[in-house]
Amino acid sequence: MTHSNSSHGHQQQQHKANGHRYSVLLPTYNERQNLPIIVWMLSRPLPKRANLDYEIIIIDDNSPDGTLEVAKQLQRVYGKDRIVLRPRPGKLGLGTAYVYGIESSTGDFVIIMDADMSHHPRFIPEFVEKQQQGNLDIVTGTRYISGGGVHGWDLRRKLTSRVANYLASVLLNPGVSDLTGSFRLYKKHVLAQLIKRTKSKGYVFQMEMMVRARELGYSIGEVPITFVDRVFGESKLGASEIVGYLGGMWNLFIDA
Repeated sequence: MTHSNSSHGHQQQQHKANGHRYSVLLPTYNERQNLPIIVWMLSRPLPKRANLDYEIIIIDDNSPDGTLEVAKQLQRVYGKDRIVLRPRPGKLGLGTAYVYGIESSTGDFVIIMDADMSHHPRFIPEFVEKQQQGNLDIVTGTRYISGGGVHGWDLRRKLTSRVANYLASVLLNPGVSDLTGSFRLYKKHVLAQLIKRTKSKGYVFQMEMMVRARELGYSIGEVPITFVDRVFGESKLGASEIVGYLGGMWNLFIDA
């Protein structure tokens, strides 16, 4: 089932009401079970609760589980104006996935989030409101201020995250409480500029983005979010990622 012309016209009116368009970037790898749910969840708070015009750009890295085929089905249901597909031949890194998505985006704001439902779209209207209150360059979700939290993690993982953020805050003084989070809203030109300056890969990438934002004098706001551990699939965080994070943080400390 596709959207009718009258529905499309109503969507254009929503765009006029807010004056902005929001491009949601969803990098995916083996997310065939999660993708239909997160797309459905996104389709509710953005146009209905917040009266926002939006598009969802899916950047799939040749997932062997058939994620791209699911994405194509979703595009047929929601329409090409809502679902944009940007498949890649393999896992090429998060930064290049964002660049790839930005190249196809028609919005003036970009929202980055995980496709595994650990980031709930219900917080996006709060991101938008926070951004508009101060014309901020970046709004980032945080688990570590009042109102934020984590569900589904064992004590070891909670401690790992807390210690990682504490060490980063002491060494790098970034001015945000949750450096390793990946649920953020950016002005599109700001995100493009930060990616150009960011050298790190993997989990350090998000941390360096905030460090570079501070260096460039971009304004940053925080919104408390509840992070929920993925429902389907396996976590991509392992010992090698933790070691890489510590090494990357040290390199940033030396470079900063």
